[in-house]
Amino acid sequence: MFIARVFLPIRMASASVLQRLNQRTKEAENIISELKGQIENLRQSAAISISKPEEDRLRIENEDLKKDIETLKVQLILAEASNGVRQIPLPTKKGREISGSANDSAKVPEEPKVKVEPKEKPSKGEKKKDQANTSEEPKAKKGKPEKKAAAPTNENVDVSRLDFRVGKIVKVEKHPDADTLYIEQVDVGEGKTRTVVSGLVKHIALEEMQDKVAVFMCNLKPAKMRGVLSEAMIMCASTPEKVEILNVPKGAAIGDKVFAEGYTGEPDAMLNPKKKVWEAVKPDLRVSKNKVATYKGAALKIEGKGEITSPSLADVAIQ
Repeated sequence: MFIARVFLPIRMASASVLQRLNQRTKEAENIISELKGQIENLRQSAAISISKPEEDRLRIENEDLKKDIETLKVQLILAEASNGVRQIPLPTKKGREISGSANDSAKVPEEPKVKVEPKEKPSKGEKKKDQANTSEEPKAKKGKPEKKAAAPTNENVDVSRLDFRVGKIVKVEKHPDADTLYIEQVDVGEGKTRTVVSGLVKHIALEEMQDKVAVFMCNLKPAKMRGVLSEAMIMCASTPEKVEILNVPKGAAIGDKVFAEGYTGEPDAMLNPKKKVWEAVKPDLRVSKNKVATYKGAALKIEGKGEITSPSLADVAIQ
């Protein structure tokens, strides 16, 4: 009896110790699991903090590339338009979806099959008759085809063929479908405004464009640029990095003609793109070292009012 009484508390004590050990083991496992989760979170946070700057840098580079591509597209469109290439606007995504659904739903009717009856062979008598009729027809004379009259080649191709006039931008806004294009309403002294599309967004602020008085070439063939018909071209001093609108002299009035000294011809009503007049004249239009707009060294000016100049660029192309 005594021995049993001694071992009973020992067994009870051992059971309670085991229970506490099991409980502490579970608590330790929970703590280890929480620590593992915290370590994984820290790893993910570290990875994000390392990769985020790189992602931001790549995103900025991507946006810059998009802008450069858009600028190159605009320069290509301007070059094509000045060369008389017809511009066809691309369909929008919405338009493609509508046309695609319409094409899917529309069924093209099959063409009706036509039964072709075999021709009857002509009799011997009919053959002779046909041959007799054929022989009666006069034979065409053989010889060289007549030459067309050659087009005159004595046309003067110089700056006097271009219709340069002073105009004022009375309204300007960004093109809704092109980030680098402005749409301007320009008064050139005709009693109505002309629409002009210019790729100047990256070079000149919208506020500077508003009410700007400048020189416009008014006899280029109108051409669509991103769906908007452009009816003239604003003349600028230009480099790949910088573009400036040419300045007119003080006292210049809207509609004033701009000409080059020594070139007194009359401008074409509208330049024929096939004759490439603008392409022939363009390389000789430059801003001199004194910032004066010139053609083959002759100053562009307004009679009695002064010369056309650039704000700061010198010895650069005009376009």
